[in-house]
Parts: sequence; structure tokens; C-alpha cells
Amino acid sequence: MAASCPLPVTPDLPTLRAKLQGLLQFLRDALSISNAHTVDFYTESVWEELVDLTPETVLTALRKSASEAEARPSETRRLVEAEGEAGVTDFPKIFCETSQKLVSVEAFALAAKYYSIQNLGICTPFEQLLVALRGNQNQRIGETQKAVEFMNMKKSHEVQAMSELISSIADYCGIKQVIDLGSGKGYLSSFLSLKYGFKVYGIDSSNTNTHGAEERNRKLKKHWKLCHAQSRLDVNGLALKMAKERKVQKEVKNKADIEEAFNSSLTNQEKMSTSDISPDFSGSVISNIRNQMQTLHSQPHQEENLCFENSFSLINLLPINAVEPTSSQQIPNRETSEANKERRKMTSKSSESNVYSPLTSFITADSELHDIIKDLEDCLMVGLHTCGDLAPNTLRIFTSKSEIKGVCSVGCCYHLLSEEFENQHKERTQEKWGFPMCHYLKEERWCCGRNARMSACLLPTESLFYRAVLQDIIKDCYGITKWKLTAPINTTHIDQKYRDGRRILHSNGNQRRTESASVAQAGVQWHSLNSLQPPLPSDRHVGKIYSKCSSFLDYVRRSLKKLGLDESKLPEKIIMNYYEKYKPRMNELEAFNMLKVVLAPCIETLILLDRLCYLKEQEDIVWSALVKLFDPVKSPRCYAVIALKKQQ
Repeated sequence: MAASCPLPVTPDLPTLRAKLQGLLQFLRDALSISNAHTVDFYTESVWEELVDLTPETVLTALRKSASEAEARPSETRRLVEAEGEAGVTDFPKIFCETSQKLVSVEAFALAAKYYSIQNLGICTPFEQLLVALRGNQNQRIGETQKAVEFMNMKKSHEVQAMSELISSIADYCGIKQVIDLGSGKGYLSSFLSLKYGFKVYGIDSSNTNTHGAEERNRKLKKHWKLCHAQSRLDVNGLALKMAKERKVQKEVKNKADIEEAFNSSLTNQEKMSTSDISPDFSGSVISNIRNQMQTLHSQPHQEENLCFENSFSLINLLPINAVEPTSSQQIPNRETSEANKERRKMTSKSSESNVYSPLTSFITADSELHDIIKDLEDCLMVGLHTCGDLAPNTLRIFTSKSEIKGVCSVGCCYHLLSEEFENQHKERTQEKWGFPMCHYLKEERWCCGRNARMSACLLPTESLFYRAVLQDIIKDCYGITKWKLTAPINTTHIDQKYRDGRRILHSNGNQRRTESASVAQAGVQWHSLNSLQPPLPSDRHVGKIYSKCSSFLDYVRRSLKKLGLDESKLPEKIIMNYYEKYKPRMNELEAFNMLKVVLAPCIETLILLDRLCYLKEQEDIVWSALVKLFDPVKSPRCYAVIALKKQQ
């Protein structure tokens, strides 16, 4: 271990489990909001089922809560103190005990804020960790190259922050090899290799990414060398300019000294002999010139050449033998230049071992690294925004392989995590799941649900509104619910019911009274839909077409076509009547979407706490922590899970 400074103290396993217990108590009721699918928002009457307040009340309360969050943090602090004293957080009533509907938005927002990672006090400050890792040593001297020159702003921010942490961990552990899982385009791997000199293996499951990373790394190396050359020119140019300015100033000063001495000698020439001038002159001006030339010799060679040319103009003003000849050691010569070239060659040879090698392999928790990396040695395993199960698998590989001495993992795409206790009725052969990882949540058989895990990746409200109304159109006009064909449709019966101002919902034969007179007035020829639509394939979905559409009508037409439904048989007036019908209720969807946004940090807290508890449960891990690595405005998935093993 290269440093002996103690690492920051982090919460122990019992403390983390106590935090988990309180979080689960809140989420048991709140998850119904996160798991509600906005696609079914209108067809399933989600608002009426889950919220016992008006949309206006919810929106007003949430906006007020957001504006007062920083102005009045005392309530959150009070809850933290209460939990420390009693072990249980006592929130005001949030959900109705009988209906389970939301009844207090203020208490809901307060609880969600309390259970965010930052407020739980389970994060280790980034700067504090860096100071501890570096100890009394100076920071590794890297180049001044700006990564932003060949990355976008977000990626540059992420790569520079994470590479700085990885470099500090590697120095702390005395490690030179890094394995980057899910390396993608290779930005982090290339930066670690080029700037910090690590031997990096970037492993990605996509062969396209691997080949792309190789080509990109080649271009980055060329770009890096050019930028370094330009950087050296800029530094040397600035140094020469400053040295030149200093020489001019000193030259002017020395000329003034000489003139003053000379005038003084003329004034006193009757009292002093010519032989007396040289000692006085030598004692004042010559001493100054010698000091000046000693200063010049301490400058870089590029500065010396220029500065000595300027300084020699002073010699003509001095008496013969006033300045002693400089030694050969002080004058830059060809031998010195050759020595510099030889040193650069040696540096270049030593840097050849610092390479980035992109590899293609699909990584699982059981992957054998020796089969992928032939010269595997003590190393760090890292991952920048590793997707889905790759993040938890990174931690499992770290705990199972003795060569991996440390891990730094930033996960993302929580909605792609596999859950052990989700869809338990299905036959499954998978043994290692993305969630949960720790013993406590496994014992609780806890399940978040895909919609809850996806709640942090919400689309704009209008996009969700379009999709929810489209679902109602598909259900009414095509008889499809949950992508399965309903019972045979008697279109004549439907037509009559619409003319009566009622609408049949083909969901288990139930009927619900609705306001559909405007739809009936359109005079739809329902017999045109007499032929039953075939069931939709399970892999067919609308996808991200909202940004490509000019209007709701265009959105519906494109969506139906993509789903394989005959959109030509649905008149424009019917489509727009659905839009006009639900437009006044758009605030319901907006308010519900806001509730999901407020709850999203709690879902992330649960997932990250699960991973941290898993690491705390391992016997050979001496230190583990959560660190807020990035600015959440620039990079929302900003938390890194870090752990170190015992050093042998």
C-alpha cells in the first residue's frame, strides 16, 4: 500500500440495515405510485385508484415543497434527530389506512426527501476521500490536457472526476492495471491510459464498440500528442516572453546604474584616480550583472539562449575584464541537447507499457478473467455507467477474484435490472440476480418492480399524455387490452351503446359509464372494424416517436402503423375527440408524474443501499462506501460504489 493515511469512517452494516428498514416502511405504501404504468393511466383510472386529492392540490403542494426545501430544512433535521433517539421516524399520516390512497402530499414529499441518499448521511464526501487516499504524497502529476476537447461536456465531467479517483485509489494500493467493464466507446479507458499511464483493459459485449474504441483510441493518441506539443510551445513561449521582459527591465536598470556610476566618477575625477573607478564600479554594477547571469543560468535552455543574447549587450558598457568568462557547464551546448533527447527516448520507451486494450466479451458474475486477460495481475475493476445487471455483477466479480484489489462502480439503467422476486410465477433458471444483493432484502423477499425502477427516467408530460390517450383509443376501437385480444366484438352493439352515450370497456366483461356523447356524435361506421384485429406480438411497441410527430393526430397515426393496426379505418374526427375529451384531465397525469419524480430518489437509495450492504457483508473487504462523484445536474446517475480489500 503506497499510503498509510486512514480512510474516512463509513456507516457500519447495522446502521445501514436500520436505514433500510425505515425506507422499506415508507416504500411499502409509496411503491404503488411508482409501479403504476402511465400508459394505463386513463384506461385503468389510476388517479382515482391511488390519490384521494385533486390534481391542483397535489401540484400546488409539490411546488411549494420544492421552493421551501432549501429555505426550511429544519423539519428534515428534526426527523433525523428523532430517528437517532427513538430508532423510528414518525412521519405524519401519508396514506389512508383503509383505501391506501395518498392523503397528504406535504408528508409524502417530506418523507421522500428524508430518504434520499444525501439526507440519510450515508455518503462519503469525494474531496475527503481524495485527501485520505493521497495521504502526505503529492497528487500524481498529470498532463494539463482538457478532455473536453474530444468529449462532450457531460462525458468530460464524468471521465475527469472518475479517473482522478481511480488514479488515487491505484496509487494508494500500488496498482498499475485497471479493468474497465462496459467500456463502451473507451473514453474512460483511453483517458486512464493516456493521462495516468495505466495498463487498461476495456471489456465490452459489443464488437462494434470494441472496434470503434480501437479506432477512437488511435485518434485520441494522435490528438493527445499534438495537444501536448502545442501545450509545450505555449508554456515555452510564455516563459520566453516573461524572461525577455525581465531582461529588458534589468537592462534598463543596469544602464541607469552604469550612467549614475559614470557621472559620479566624472564629478570626483579630481579626487580619484582612474584606477579607483574599476573597484567601485566592480563592487556595485559588476556584482549586479553576475547575479543577473546566475539567474539566467537557472532558466530553461530555451530561455537561456534568448536572455544571454540580450545580456551580452551590457558587456560593451563595462571596462575590459569586468565580467568573468562563464564556465562550460553554464553554457547550453550540443551535449546537453543530446542528453535531453536521450532522456525523452527513455521516457517514450517506458510509456509503451501503458496501453489501452479493448476486448470483446459478455461479462457475467461467473466470468473467468484469466480466460479474457492473459497477463492478469493485481488490479482495480471499474465501470462508468455500467448498464443493468453489469453493475451488481461487477461487485460480485470483485468479491470473488483475489487479483482484484479494489472496485469503483457507477451504475445506471436501473429499469434493466433483473429482480429475483419479480414474476415469481414464471419458470426461471437464473441464479444470480441484479436485485436484491444483500441478505436483509433477500430475507424480506423485496421486489421493486420495473416501473418503479424506471421512475427516474420519465418522459415529458405531453409525451406521456399522448401515450395514455392512445392506449384508450386502442382499447376502445381495436378491442385490445394488455396486448391481448378481448372477447369477440359485436360492433353493432358497440355502435348502439355509443349512441346511448355509454362506452363498453372490454376488460373482463365489465362496463363503466363514461362521457362519450362527443364520440357518438362523430357518426363512426363501426362496422368497418368488424374483422377482429390479430393479437399484437409481445415485442411490438410504440417506442420513442413523440419527438418526430407534429401533432397528436400524427402521433396516433404513426403509432397505430408501428403497432400493425389499420389506422386508415379510424377517422380523424374520432381521434381528435379523444384528445379533446382527455385534455382537461392532463393535469392529473402531470401531477401523478410529479409524484413519481419526487419518489424516484428513494428507489435509487434502495438499490445503492442494497449494493453497499452486500459489500459490508463480505469478510475480506476492509473499506466500502458510497461517494457522490459527479454533479447531478450534469450527470444524474452520480453515485459510485467503492470498496477495497485487505492488503497482503
